[in-house]
Amino acid sequence: MKYFLCCLLSLITMTSYSQTNTPAGMQLLENIKTELGKQKGIFALAFTNLQTKEQIVWNGGETFHAASTMKTPVMIEVFKQVAAGKFSLTDNITVKNEFKSIVDSSVFNLNPADDSQQELYRQVGTKLPLSELVYQMIIMSSNLATNIIMEMVDGKNVTQTMRDLGAKDILVLRGVEDQKAFDKGLINTTTAYDLMLIFNQMAEGKIINKKASDDMIKILLDQKHNTLIPALLPKEVKVAHKTGTITGVHHDSGIIFLPDGRKYTLVILSKKLEDEPVATAAMARVSEMIYQYVVSKP
Repeated sequence: MKYFLCCLLSLITMTSYSQTNTPAGMQLLENIKTELGKQKGIFALAFTNLQTKEQIVWNGGETFHAASTMKTPVMIEVFKQVAAGKFSLTDNITVKNEFKSIVDSSVFNLNPADDSQQELYRQVGTKLPLSELVYQMIIMSSNLATNIIMEMVDGKNVTQTMRDLGAKDILVLRGVEDQKAFDKGLINTTTAYDLMLIFNQMAEGKIINKKASDDMIKILLDQKHNTLIPALLPKEVKVAHKTGTITGVHHDSGIIFLPDGRKYTLVILSKKLEDEPVATAAMARVSEMIYQYVVSKP
């Protein structure tokens, strides 16, 4: 029954938008395919103009390793459980570097050298507000903060919340660097379409409530990894987004705010990249193409 309801919600969400059928939109999609077709890799894109409700989706149902894009669903679950009174963002949480594999509960540690936020490791044994851990999980993509938070909220709850939001293919099984789980193929996955769905709802203030949505957007606006969606956009354009990168994979996903108040969502996913820097530059050009398309409309 839950699966049926989630699919129904997804259908309702889909029908509130319209796929592009304008000559300009169809031409843009062809240009995107041409640009990314020059690269060796597999790509997916999902875009919604939140004013016109036009969508452009390409390979939207293709499954990708979520990499650090899974940290957005984890943040959503934190805010959901805070709203339910399970804990507070002001709660002090002990920073630790000892976690259990989902395969056999064996203990593993994270290597600071593999983390984009290394300062947190020097604070092991101290306490930090949950809000700070969430902030570092998003803006610096801290793996250590992610695993601490995942123990609190539980991956099953994260995945169920995604289903409740209509995202039927986002799967959050575990935190990061659980090698035993990885070796067994137990990975977090996502699709471009599902990420677009949750960012659409966040942009419209519909995740938990408007204040929670706005608070999450505020965190996402401080993102420090900006080589993809924002890279070629004017400085006055604000991007609330979350990236994800592992070997051969580079994702970006979020909400773009124009100075005139208009906004749109964009998700660009990739895998099996042979030249990641070159592919990233191509995806940044696609982001710029989408931006130019939006601003060209009245």
